[in-house]
Amino acid sequence: MASFQSFNFETEIPQELLISQIMQIHTTISKLESLRPSKQVNTLLTHLVKLCILPSSIEIEALPQEVKTMRESLIPICGKAEGLLELEFSTFISQTPNPAKNLTLFPYYGNYVKLANYENKILKENGVVDAKKVAFIGSGPMPLSSIILATHHMESTHFDNFDIDEKANEVASKIVASDKALEKRMKFVTQYIMEAKERLGQYDCIFLAALVGMRRSEKVKILGHISKYMKEGSVLLVRSAKGSRAFLYPIVEENDMVNFEGLTIFHPTDDDINSVIFFRKPKA
Repeated sequence: MASFQSFNFETEIPQELLISQIMQIHTTISKLESLRPSKQVNTLLTHLVKLCILPSSIEIEALPQEVKTMRESLIPICGKAEGLLELEFSTFISQTPNPAKNLTLFPYYGNYVKLANYENKILKENGVVDAKKVAFIGSGPMPLSSIILATHHMESTHFDNFDIDEKANEVASKIVASDKALEKRMKFVTQYIMEAKERLGQYDCIFLAALVGMRRSEKVKILGHISKYMKEGSVLLVRSAKGSRAFLYPIVEENDMVNFEGLTIFHPTDDDINSVIFFRKPKA
C-alpha cells in the first residue's frame, strides 16, 4: 500500500502537496475490487479525510481540469464507501438488544452530534422553533442526523426520512423501531426525491444530505425541484463543502439556489466536513 505523509492540523498544507496526496489515494482506491469496509479501505479513507480537513486556501474552481476530473470521480467513490460503511454498522447495530441505545458504536457518531448542533443553532437563530414536520432527504441506512435532531433538539417534531434505497430504509427503520416513542415520530419513505411533488409542501423544514445529487447539474435540478414544491415560508438546510473538503462532497453555491432567500452559511474549521447553507422560500 502507498505510504502517506502526516501533517500538523495547525499548519496550512501546500496546495501542490495536498493535491498530489489526494490523487495518490484516488489512484489506489480506484483499483480496489470492493469499497466495503476493510483495513485497506478504512486506512485510505481515513487519510483522505485527514488531508481534506487540514487548513488550506485551495479553490476548487481554480484547479487544473485534470484535478477537477479526478475530484468528479472521487466523490462518488467516497459516497459509495460511506454508504457501505453505514450499511455494515447499521446492520450490526440493528441486531443488538437495544439498537437505538447503541448508535454511539458508529465511528463518526460524534461528528453527527456536532453537525446536528450547528444545524439546530442555525434554525433557532433564524426563528425556526417547534417545526411540526421535517423531511430529511438522503437519510441512508444510518439516519443519525434525523435521530439526533429528533431526540436532542426537536423533541415533538415528526420526521420523514427519504432515501432511494429500500435496503437502507429497511435497516434504518429496524433501529428506530427499538425506540417506541421515536418510532411514532419517524417514518421512512423509499422514493427518488424528484418524484416527490405535492408531498414536499407538507414540511416546515427540509434537510438535503450532502450526497444527494453528486454532480453539480443533478444537485441544481434537485434544488430547483424542492424549491418548486416546498411551501412558502418553509426552510431548507443544504449540506455542502468548501475548499479541500470539496474533494469529499459536492459544493452548493448561493447562485445555485433560485427562488430562495439565502440567510446563513456555516463553514466548519474543525474536524467536521460539511458546510451548512440555510435558505427560506419567500412568501409571495
